[in-house]
Amino acid sequence: MPFLDRVTRWAEERPQELAVACGNDRLTWGDLRAGAAALAASGERTGILRQANGTDFAVRWAAGVAEERVCAVLDPSWPEDMTAQVRERCAARLPADPAPAALRDGDPASAFLIGLTSGTTALPKGFQRSRASWRRSFGASAEHFGLGPEDRVLAPGPLAASLNLYALSECLYAGAGFVTLPGFDVAAAHAAITAHGVTRLVLVPTVLRVLAERGLAGGADASGVTAIVCAGQKLDPTTFAAARRWAPQATIWEYYGAAELGFVAARCHRPGEPAEMPAEDPGTAVGAAFPGVDVAVLDESGHSVPEGQAGTICVRSDLVCDGCLWGDDGQGLGRLGGLHTVRDQGFLRNGQLHVLGRAAEMINTGGLNVYPHEVEAALALAPGVADVVVAGLPDDARGQRIVAGIVPTADRPDRARIRAGLEERLAPAKRPQQYWELRELPVTANGKLSRTVFRDWIREGDARVRPLG
Repeated sequence: MPFLDRVTRWAEERPQELAVACGNDRLTWGDLRAGAAALAASGERTGILRQANGTDFAVRWAAGVAEERVCAVLDPSWPEDMTAQVRERCAARLPADPAPAALRDGDPASAFLIGLTSGTTALPKGFQRSRASWRRSFGASAEHFGLGPEDRVLAPGPLAASLNLYALSECLYAGAGFVTLPGFDVAAAHAAITAHGVTRLVLVPTVLRVLAERGLAGGADASGVTAIVCAGQKLDPTTFAAARRWAPQATIWEYYGAAELGFVAARCHRPGEPAEMPAEDPGTAVGAAFPGVDVAVLDESGHSVPEGQAGTICVRSDLVCDGCLWGDDGQGLGRLGGLHTVRDQGFLRNGQLHVLGRAAEMINTGGLNVYPHEVEAALALAPGVADVVVAGLPDDARGQRIVAGIVPTADRPDRARIRAGLEERLAPAKRPQQYWELRELPVTANGKLSRTVFRDWIREGDARVRPLG
């Protein structure tokens, strides 16, 4: 694994400094190296890691990828039947009796990770990643985002999620102290920032939003935060503005990528720049291609489309995983025009990549293809809208109808005001036919916006959703 030799280095140079903290538990670099080395040498099975956030997670993760071991990280929130199926598939690719291992990096070409897509009801897909891919990625991301041994990084989400697992591993590589939480709690996150002198946050926009807004309301100090790295979904204007006010000294990074592809594109907003997104930003821009990554937008035949025209986002990159292990349904990782893709749709304009969403999420209404994200981006600018989610529901006349869920601001919206706000932003056929008021955003356990959860709430008559008056 690309970070194990580095862990040994930090343990020798800074044995008493913080390596990992979670709640009241902490590990120094010396503690982490000793614990992981003992576990790796014991011969205990470490190939399947399924546990909640904690310092022991870091020990078992490091031991699980020692030398040429392979580890799969399962989400402990998955249902038991799903967990059993994933365990069975992972176990078939792991040695029945692992040999004792030393705590050191293995052959760069060898696999170290069985990656898993996030699952709700469908079985997660599996893919395989090499040590070399993350070794290259760590070097590139630490330099691009400016991560070093002087940093303390808070990633408050579940470590089973790829965003947070990568953040932990990147810190072990770069020598930065890593801080997480036993479970997400706003007050605990604010307290951790102060107690550990956190300089950097790594999180999804929905979590950043609540930390920033409640931090502003409650006076939680974020003046020492110098970097915020946001991914998992588009950073919306409201969240960006709140984060800028709460952490005025922070460079705010947003990046687009995928667990299978690695980093694809990124952009940053420096301190002192306007506290609002640029007026020309349509709510879809995610930045320029990440260093060392070539980005193209192709049509279904694998040919480049004109600038500004939507197509399939594809990459040529050394950060891509080795391929699928199971669950390849043609909707995930694949190749198009000799490049890799996860079937996300988007376009290029002035060197900036714009992401419209997965092809599978597209709404076909009356013969027109509509990307939920472009509708969400327009609705986010309407008066009275704090948060928004858009999805398609079956419709006898149109095939699908566009439905929007609105989390209102204190200045409560109504349908007439919202519709008026969309007249100059969306073509009539792309405007929602139905509006729902939400008590909260529908999100996954990892904090990502979920259109599936939104549709389920509507179908089931969930109390968190009601027609917007």
